[in-house]
Amino acid sequence: MVISNNSIVLSQSATIRPILKTPRCRFLSDSVVHSTTMQPTLASRHVAVIGAGAGGLIAARELWREGHKVVVFEREDQVGGTWVYTPKVESDPIGIHPNRTTVHSSMYESLRTNLPREVMGFRDYPFVAREGDEERDPRRFPGHKEVLMYLKDFSREFGVAEMVRLETEVVVVDAAEGGRWKVKSRSKGGGGVEDEIYDAVVVCNGHFTEPRLPQFTGINTWKGKQFHSHNYRHPEPFRDQVVILIGSSASAVDISREIAGVAKEVHIASRSVADETLQKQPGYDNMWLHSMIENAHDDGSVVFKDGSVVLADTILHCTGYKYHFPFLETNGTVTVDDNRVGPLYKHVLPPASAPSLSFVGIPWKVVPFPLFEFQSKWIAGLLSNRIALPSKEEMMEDVKAFYSLLEASGTPKRYTHNLGGCQFEYDDWIAAQCGCPVSEEWRKQMYSEVSKNKCARPETYRDEWEDDHLVLQAYEDFKKYTLNGVSNG
Repeated sequence: MVISNNSIVLSQSATIRPILKTPRCRFLSDSVVHSTTMQPTLASRHVAVIGAGAGGLIAARELWREGHKVVVFEREDQVGGTWVYTPKVESDPIGIHPNRTTVHSSMYESLRTNLPREVMGFRDYPFVAREGDEERDPRRFPGHKEVLMYLKDFSREFGVAEMVRLETEVVVVDAAEGGRWKVKSRSKGGGGVEDEIYDAVVVCNGHFTEPRLPQFTGINTWKGKQFHSHNYRHPEPFRDQVVILIGSSASAVDISREIAGVAKEVHIASRSVADETLQKQPGYDNMWLHSMIENAHDDGSVVFKDGSVVLADTILHCTGYKYHFPFLETNGTVTVDDNRVGPLYKHVLPPASAPSLSFVGIPWKVVPFPLFEFQSKWIAGLLSNRIALPSKEEMMEDVKAFYSLLEASGTPKRYTHNLGGCQFEYDDWIAAQCGCPVSEEWRKQMYSEVSKNKCARPETYRDEWEDDHLVLQAYEDFKKYTLNGVSNG
């Protein structure tokens, strides 16, 4: 193993057989493991996967491994989902007009991952740097292009690319006879809508496309410019302007700093700070942190809850996205209410139609790729009858108990799928269902260390760190897997 230029390259591989543990999480009920100990009659299903982003690619791989026949529908001209950067933006910069020209990706030009590659990668296909390839980004926190290339490598390595129908949009998913599903799709330049019947549908269409906007008095009549971060690509449109940026997520932090380099002033409005907050951001002469906006006025002024007033040119909404399934017709058995997709058993399965309908990638504030992998293994095993589910009634009771827990703790409905505090326990619970290894200890520790480092070094955490011992543990673990031609020669 060699370490250079923030990259580590492997030279050998083997097989891993870790010991299985059964963890618990306060957002999981006391459900028992339902993996059956009897020899089941295994089944091979015909499965439609909607979306060829990271979730759809790993779902297809796991379904294929389990013996299912898989078709992946992807409306764009390449795999990668939200990791496909495009300079194009939508015709409506705020992203709410129903007839706007839509763009799937929300990627901005300068984006680098806020997680290290060791943590990000699929478990048996580590996200390691490619030595000797000038097109690749060897940094530990690479740019978006490197992530896309990794996903394309993955799709080729496991033959997933051959399962994908590119430029094919799913327009309707509707229940058919016998618990099956009718999938209507339309190919770009094709001859109309095609109807097909599938045994199961896995929804992997992502949730970073449909903008979610805040509501406060005057926002609909405010005369300045408004954008959603979905349509942010680079800072130049904000040069010499007074900009109010709403939000405090990772992308909001990155974008605010980037805009501050060209804007006259940047004022950040955040729900996560006290109402009286008004402070200049360290290291910047033109950026301030405020509490949330109270109201906006026709003269361009915006009043914050801290009492300050700013005459702004532009409001940039870094306020997240809505779950959106315009193709899905379930007669009300699955709904989206204030960003709660429900009812979903363990954020994956609607009890009324499980396991023939499932969702990958609903949780947020998580390490996404490994979580997608666990969910996909579970779905694949359920569809083959290798893994058993509780009854529909038991699943529904579990969902109700979960909702009650959220309500009792004062958690807003829109945070239903926020697993930031217990994502690894969630992953490990699903691993126990599948009978597969739980999350590696180094991955959990590394995630924690990166979070601390981000707070301590918000400007430089991507290039300065103190967890090299965990990096070494990760790459020792990676030796146990067969990598796609990654070696030090």
